[in-house]
Amino acid sequence: MPQVGEKLRELRTRRKLGIRELAARSGVSHSAISLIERNRMSPSVETLSAILDALGTTLTGFFSDLQSKLPYKPFYRADEFVEIGNINSISYRMLGIDHPNRQILMLHETYAPSADTGNAFHHAAQEAGMVLKGSLEITVGARTSILQKGDGYYFDSSEPHRFRNIGEEPAEILSAVTPPTY
Repeated sequence: MPQVGEKLRELRTRRKLGIRELAARSGVSHSAISLIERNRMSPSVETLSAILDALGTTLTGFFSDLQSKLPYKPFYRADEFVEIGNINSISYRMLGIDHPNRQILMLHETYAPSADTGNAFHHAAQEAGMVLKGSLEITVGARTSILQKGDGYYFDSSEPHRFRNIGEEPAEILSAVTPPTY
């Protein structure tokens, strides 16, 4: 997690505000602002939002600007993918977990035989993928299709969806979700 103090101090001084003036505008105590600026206290989302509102910016703008300056690497070896699922049923190996301003969730998914995501679920995003191995039954809304190696999908994730391995061998997908919600 990036340290917010230095960036917060930079915004405040650029606007030529003292800590006490910012405290009066934001409703956050001057001592808390001082501690936050010195990275001695991590603010809650609510506190940081109040301070940023008083500075005329947003949480999204603040963090995207802050993260855009972080170093990153553009290449990842297979052993650097991070497991965010369950290796024994549905493995979700994520690419680029440490990339700042990540706007896409890129996954190598492996479904064990009979693995099922369960009841259909939805979230605000779009998803696309290609079956690399095996076969999967994918349901999107009222539509269901069995996809084989080389087949693909692209749908609006706000529609309820479900994935199920109907084969006797593991099935693999290379998928992308944007924005990176899951």
